[in-house]
Amino acid sequence: MNQPGKPFNIDKREVYEAYLQVRSNGGAAGVDGVTIEQFESDLKSNLYKIWNRMSSGAYFPPPVRAVSIPKKSGGQRILGVPTVADRVAQTVVKQLIEPALDAIFLADSYGYRPGKSALDAVGVTRQRCWKYDWVLEFDIKGLFDNIDHELLLRAVRKHVTCAWALLYIERWLTAPMVQEDGTIIERSRGTPQGGVVSPILANLFMHYAFDLWMARMFPDLRWCRYADDGLVHCRNEMEAQSVREALQARLAECRLELHPTKTRIIYCKDDRRRGKSETVMFDFLGYCFRPRSVLGPHSQKMFCGFTPAVSKPALNAMRATVRGLKLRRRTEVTLDDIARELNPMVRGWIAYYGQYTRSALYPLARYINQTLAIWLKRKYKRFHHRLGRARLFLEKIAREKRRLFVHWQLGDGGKLA
Repeated sequence: MNQPGKPFNIDKREVYEAYLQVRSNGGAAGVDGVTIEQFESDLKSNLYKIWNRMSSGAYFPPPVRAVSIPKKSGGQRILGVPTVADRVAQTVVKQLIEPALDAIFLADSYGYRPGKSALDAVGVTRQRCWKYDWVLEFDIKGLFDNIDHELLLRAVRKHVTCAWALLYIERWLTAPMVQEDGTIIERSRGTPQGGVVSPILANLFMHYAFDLWMARMFPDLRWCRYADDGLVHCRNEMEAQSVREALQARLAECRLELHPTKTRIIYCKDDRRRGKSETVMFDFLGYCFRPRSVLGPHSQKMFCGFTPAVSKPALNAMRATVRGLKLRRRTEVTLDDIARELNPMVRGWIAYYGQYTRSALYPLARYINQTLAIWLKRKYKRFHHRLGRARLFLEKIAREKRRLFVHWQLGDGGKLA
């Protein structure tokens, strides 16, 4: 039971359930340096503090810690990492407001929503590229950094009636950010990418800025949005240009702007289409959509279809992750140790990127095999200066223990050639 005399009625169980969610998500420490393990060392007291302050209206979020991470497309993205305690507090609010907000979102908004995934968005895009000849690919420049607080809070107050949820959302929006050099940056716009409530707030903003606007202005066109990345399927190039101009004006009204180089018009070229365009491919959610040779569904004939497969930036990022493990020099471990470290990661990649055009993952599998062969060469004297023999030995292991490595079950991807 909650203690009497608190202005806000927050159940202690809601705080505990929020903590369980934070623990399952993992994540780094915030500005206080407290990890999840350290937070759990005095769990009862830490959860009580959060509940007591939130129930009293006295909870003020600490600054978020700025962390730079590389983008797959190049450059850096700045994440704002809240403390563990603040992630718990944000999750309490998220779990309260999410059911009502998610119920108003449109079906083709896919990002950060329960029951929807990036693969769902890729799948529906694949089908629509067969039906519509042109695609407007758009990207909103710095969405999370530039959301206008006044406009966002107008939308929040329309749908969130809980007084304490509103109070804390406003405080989170203006919590300062501590940069890596210790500089404190005050914030008057945006919602930190990395915050627990940020994705649902960004979705609410885009629900009004784009989703409902599209339904009103272009009701006969299909679109798909995942956070700040989106697509509009059009019947001809002129229509795509018209939508682009209208969208640019709409976003300006909402104090946002299209990314100048990531917003493009693409022709979905395949065997059935006779038009021409210099741009016949686009990347979306780690997949590259472009003309490819595919096998007919009802025959053994090959034809040119406009289909998705893992993108080059995604492949490069996976290779970089494997390279970062420095397996080639870790000769103190066993092959079984490497398998236990690699398999969960590779299994996730295959589950996502292997959904469409699975064979496009073969280069990744061959890269892993090359890494393993070099590891064998360095670990065992009989393979020193004999990489070819190390490869043959690895192939023998792959035939005898096919299930040792997940990527060995990718068909041709298990070959070392």
